[in-house]
Amino acid sequence: MLSLARMLRFENRALQSLPVDPNVENRTRQVHGAALSRVLPTPVREPRTLAVAGEVAELLELPESFTQSSEFAEVFAGNRLLPGMDPAAACYGGHQFGNWAGQLGDGRAISLGEVKTSRGEHWELQLKGAGPTPYSRRADGRAVMRSSVREFLCSEAMHHLGVPTTRALSLVGTGEHVLRDILYDGHPREEPGAVVCRVAPSFLRFGNFELPSSRKDVALLRTLADFTIRNYFPELGEPSADVYVAWLSEVARRTAELVNKWMSVGFVHGVMNTDNMSILGLTIDYGPYGFLDDFAPDWTPNITDAQGRRYRYGMQPRVALWNLVCLANALYPLVPDVAALESSLEIYGQTLDSARAASVAAKLGLSSLNDAELTPQGAARIPDATLASDLTELLASAETDMTLFYRHLADVSTLATTDAELLAPLEIAFYEPANVSAEHRAGLAQWLRRYAARVKEDGTSDEDRRRRMNAVNPKFVLRNYVAQLAIDAAEQGDGSVVQELLGVLQRPFDEQPGRERYAEKRPEWARNRPGCSMLSCSS
Repeated sequence: MLSLARMLRFENRALQSLPVDPNVENRTRQVHGAALSRVLPTPVREPRTLAVAGEVAELLELPESFTQSSEFAEVFAGNRLLPGMDPAAACYGGHQFGNWAGQLGDGRAISLGEVKTSRGEHWELQLKGAGPTPYSRRADGRAVMRSSVREFLCSEAMHHLGVPTTRALSLVGTGEHVLRDILYDGHPREEPGAVVCRVAPSFLRFGNFELPSSRKDVALLRTLADFTIRNYFPELGEPSADVYVAWLSEVARRTAELVNKWMSVGFVHGVMNTDNMSILGLTIDYGPYGFLDDFAPDWTPNITDAQGRRYRYGMQPRVALWNLVCLANALYPLVPDVAALESSLEIYGQTLDSARAASVAAKLGLSSLNDAELTPQGAARIPDATLASDLTELLASAETDMTLFYRHLADVSTLATTDAELLAPLEIAFYEPANVSAEHRAGLAQWLRRYAARVKEDGTSDEDRRRRMNAVNPKFVLRNYVAQLAIDAAEQGDGSVVQELLGVLQRPFDEQPGRERYAEKRPEWARNRPGCSMLSCSS
């Protein structure tokens, strides 16, 4: 089997190009002048593969015979290294909940190395939960099953929703237990441990640049920036002051596209600290995230953020811009031109506005949003922006499932004549239909009449509109309660639910007869259950 494993070609460009910590002691400490620290994963007692994402294995050109072997479990639990692997943890800082936190780093993530495929693609393999590193602070570097299942599944779910993201190759149980206080209420308990292998072109984040800048280590900052541009943004040209500015603009553009995708599918990251923002515009670090059940702009899945709600759904666009300003400040030593840096960030708002308009139009089945106040015939019209904002208010005023509402809005007939006919396809989206007031129903029916008129003006048939809407409004998202079902099984050593759910999430826009249970709105038992409503960073 090792002969198969040796087919992996490791290049490890970061270790070859960036300063590496000369201290090889694996103890908690401040690391200066280095981007990476070499560190070995800590072996586990009884590694067992619970799930593998076949698509990601194919990306890496791993044979199925290897992914199904005991050696695979050994490697991707951290017990064994393949030829060419050179494990390391990254050094970075970040702003957490709006405050500078200083050095953070990969406290429970260890990169195994960077694979170069026969297609010329580069993929970094990173184990999360593989043991302590110099950046673990007071933690043990391990991860529990519940957080590992959530990261494994959501990484792949987001990819298939069309959201830029890191990927996940495998979920491996460790056969060991980890002590965690899930609610931070003084009642820790032992939980099954697990390791996820995350896969991405790079795990570089805003915080990688913030830390050396905060330490006035301009040489390291420049080395990191130049390495990043040459390897991941080569189209911008050789690094220079102008290229640094263009690079910041490109990061801003990608971040805007990313946040728009989050908003479109109702995803709430939960921990948008600058150390959790990818320099490549990917969704990274799946901690206490969640998809909106009932449409609540003020909802955050993070119990740590329950009071301030800094990272609530509706706040994400503003927080992303704040994080970009932090990145711009970090790059100031390379570009001491405030006006240029500020100008480079303008692309964020421009991109977000245009992307949001296109997403809203697509979710409503319209060819585009029309803000003109008159129809071509000269009749008065309510601008589409108002139509969209009025819908947002309606969704928030009664407990309405976001995913189900948009999916079944496609079923509303523009030929319906009564309120009951208009509302019938949407009854499934109400959490308590019997308690929806007559006033709310009347308001929604009135909105649906306006919407139907706008669809007719767009010249789209109901059949074509339904087809287009079902291609962008998913039937299946990784609801927290559904993830909990997979977690419950995995904690008992059964990975079959994880694997089945992975298959469902790989086809989020398809009807998938027989799997309707995974598309149902949150059941009452899950309303207040930990892991189904609020989550913590405890993993």
